[in-house]
Amino acid sequence: MLNVPVYNMAGQKVGDAEIDEAALGGSVNPTLLKQAVVMYHANQRQGTAKTKGRSEVQGSGRKIFRQKGTGRARMGNARTCIRRGGGMAFAKRPREFRQQMPKKMRRLARNQAVLAKIQSEDVLIVEDLKFETPKTAPFAKLLAAVDATRGCVVATDGVDLNVYKSGRNIPRTEILDVAGLNAFQVLTRRKLVFTREAFDRFKELAAGPAQQQTVSD
Repeated sequence: MLNVPVYNMAGQKVGDAEIDEAALGGSVNPTLLKQAVVMYHANQRQGTAKTKGRSEVQGSGRKIFRQKGTGRARMGNARTCIRRGGGMAFAKRPREFRQQMPKKMRRLARNQAVLAKIQSEDVLIVEDLKFETPKTAPFAKLLAAVDATRGCVVATDGVDLNVYKSGRNIPRTEILDVAGLNAFQVLTRRKLVFTREAFDRFKELAAGPAQQQTVSD
């Protein structure tokens, strides 16, 4: 079993929470995590770059002057890529960069990303992370107390608007629903911060659909 430290809103450690290492894949597979990160990076590319080739620019197709006898270097038409206003030699075309991974692989990559963070002691739980109204100052003070100011992901159970609005202006801080957490988001930031409810929800998600059904029965 792995232990995850639990802090209160004042940034003081008040205990530990346990999670089964086997539920997170047992060990970290760097190849799987690399594949997941490459996929999420690729899926962020728009692929809309477009430039004109020789056949798409305006201009005559006639040779500018004859091949031999002028004493000058041979020259093609005005649309050649070596002349100003000509077409690109290897024109860019819109293309699709998206990559796919099976759902089980994406879930395993997410779990192993969290496992890697736990092993490096970069995961923590904050109890009673709630705000009556959006307040950025106490949120920033909490992150400073738990050494999460250099970048963190705060995972909540569902969407808490007050928590989200309190932390959205803090640099290098992301507030996300734990159900939508993926390996890329976990690995991008230095720290991973769970609320108590989000951590319990994550353990259910990490257990997988079959085990969740067994528990509910």
